[in-house]
Amino acid sequence: MREPRVMDDVADDDYCYLTTTGRVSGRPHEIEIWFALEGSHLFLLGGGRDSSDWVRNLLADPQVTVRLRDRIHSGRARTLDEPSAEPELDRHARTLLFEKYEPRSPGLASWRESALPVVVELDRSA
Repeated sequence: MREPRVMDDVADDDYCYLTTTGRVSGRPHEIEIWFALEGSHLFLLGGGRDSSDWVRNLLADPQVTVRLRDRIHSGRARTLDEPSAEPELDRHARTLLFEKYEPRSPGLASWRESALPVVVELDRSA
């Protein structure tokens, strides 16, 4: 039997809160966003791809924080650009988010395929 991980209790939450550093202002910017969590990897899908401010911010400065309930975790974000050098991780991110949200928000197939996958590698020390 597998021991529960520290963050297993938040994996089913609807939202996390991602804070990036503004690429122009240098100020923190927090967004509420759907997520999937697996181990120390947090997956996101950017529906606006790299035209989304939060994606443009993390491209300029990949150090981010993620708030899950009342816990804040530091991490390093990166996009899984197409064609991805990591096609299995790209597909895995898309599948995790789709399977989590499709049952309660039908019609997400095009979002799954067109959005930009982002992975945040959370610091393990958190």
